[in-house]
Amino acid sequence: MLPPRLVRRLVLAPLAIVVAVAVVVLSPLLAVATAAFGLAGHARPGRMRGTRLLYFTLVWLLAETAALFMCLGLWLASGFGGRLRTEPYQSRHYAIMRWFLDLLYRAGTSAFGVRVEVDEPELTADERASRLARPVIVLSRHAGPGDSFLLVRQLLSVYGRRPRVVMKATLQLDPGLDVMANRLPNVFISHRRTGEKIFIEQIERLARGLDQAGALVIFPEGGNWTPGRWQRGISRLERLGRRDLAARARQMPNLLAPRSGGALAAIAACPEADVIFVAHAGLDRLVSVGDVWRSLPMDQVVAGAFRRGAAFRWSRGSGAVALRLVGAHRHLDLAEPPGRRRGSGHASGRRARRYPPRRPRLTCD
Repeated sequence: MLPPRLVRRLVLAPLAIVVAVAVVVLSPLLAVATAAFGLAGHARPGRMRGTRLLYFTLVWLLAETAALFMCLGLWLASGFGGRLRTEPYQSRHYAIMRWFLDLLYRAGTSAFGVRVEVDEPELTADERASRLARPVIVLSRHAGPGDSFLLVRQLLSVYGRRPRVVMKATLQLDPGLDVMANRLPNVFISHRRTGEKIFIEQIERLARGLDQAGALVIFPEGGNWTPGRWQRGISRLERLGRRDLAARARQMPNLLAPRSGGALAAIAACPEADVIFVAHAGLDRLVSVGDVWRSLPMDQVVAGAFRRGAAFRWSRGSGAVALRLVGAHRHLDLAEPPGRRRGSGHASGRRARRYPPRRPRLTCD
């Protein structure tokens, strides 16, 4: 259960700062301990899993501490929060988020051996002009640790967008994210209350407030792929009487059936927005903490694909749009490498084999 906001501010935020200071003070000792642990475990030369993880954790904690103090300074400068919702302070909070995510991106890619490659339309003059001509609604696949951070960072730092994100309420347990995200227009979804009308209304509010640089980010799958979630998603569509959507969902064995309610609400609330579909692969096999640990250093390419569906192509009834959403979702070509089955190699305790990055192919017809 998520603690009340006052508890998170008065307990979790100061605790994060204390932990950061403790890790900094103890970092030399922790570095020696992780190196000794690696030698005792007969780790292969060059992997240094513990040292890599310690480095990234140290950067994360220091960046979060700095972000919390920056947010505190903005709160004081705004008249104890009185002007936080004004445009100048919104811009400053987006700048803090951009700095925070860029720092974590650089630390993560260097520590874990991850490289991000994005397949997108050629940057012609027309494409460049259209990128910030209209707001966008971004519908992304959700699979693997950190994929949402990579996507938001791409929108902020590469495309110059101001993302508004629909995310899990439990992410507010991270103090830095909690403070920054709650001062910006975002929606936190609680799985125990996802059926309540209030979340749809909040998503509609976010969509109506989009300007030309705005980007509303939704993960229609609602969670990472697992066999159980895949089957439950199909059963949910059948219970709702949408056998057409369920049939299409069965054709997507590597993707969860999209929960289209939030996406439909957003498209209806902001019909002038383009719809961007995002596919990615490379982190989706990392299901558990053990998978992440065994994969370090990942030496992995995260391949992504961005495709736009123009706004006018979505101005139809909700039933047609729902079918179109599932149809576009099905175009994510994320087939497993030959001879590979999802989940294999995890239970054995051995390090998962590395395969060439799967290149997502996405079309919006």
